[in-house]
Amino acid sequence: MVDNKTWVLVPKGATQKPIGCKWVFKIEHNYDGSIARYKARLVAKGFAQTYGIDYEETFSLVAKMTTIRTLLAIAATKSWKLFQLDVKNAFLNGDLLEEIYMEQPEGHVHPNFPTYICKLKKALYGLKQAPRAWYHKLVVYLMQNGFRESDVDPSLFVNVTKGKLIAICIYVDDLIVIGDDDENINDVKRKLKSEFKISELGKLKYFLGIEIVKNENELCLLQRKYLLDVL
Repeated sequence: MVDNKTWVLVPKGATQKPIGCKWVFKIEHNYDGSIARYKARLVAKGFAQTYGIDYEETFSLVAKMTTIRTLLAIAATKSWKLFQLDVKNAFLNGDLLEEIYMEQPEGHVHPNFPTYICKLKKALYGLKQAPRAWYHKLVVYLMQNGFRESDVDPSLFVNVTKGKLIAICIYVDDLIVIGDDDENINDVKRKLKSEFKISELGKLKYFLGIEIVKNENELCLLQRKYLLDVL
């Protein structure tokens, strides 16, 4: 967050009402139930925000399940490759339009400025407008790089260059990339990595609780982890 310049420390004024923050710890699991990674996240207490002062619009689009299943069907029919990208700390990339102040994080209070507060320059998890700010940032970047928004799903972006097609489907910080040319796909992935911190998860295997297994001419969708959780 410091490297990302998420906030700057400023003296606390009489009119400024900083919101609180807290640490949230989580264990992520693989589809077979094994531990994938341990996560620690700093979350702003967005419930203390006031509408019209700290935020206005909050709605953010995510891909429809129908769109995702359609992409899977196209990939199976045409033998196209599906790749999955995960944006690290995605919400921290969103630029804030409002003036928001936050208390310094527990355990990371600046020794020289213990009474200062954080003036947020970029979005933070927990803020009501954080998903929208991140979505807008990503959409603007994709459109600047030749993608256009789909007419049927605003979370699907398509680029056709010299007869070669590539599509990106957005679900918050998870991106599905599909196309008919490996060179185009690799080029798009390089551009995204130059702008955002991205983990390349390889071929699409697990998405939104659904395990995807590729056979010769078909994709098989399983919900093994969901069943294990139920059991």
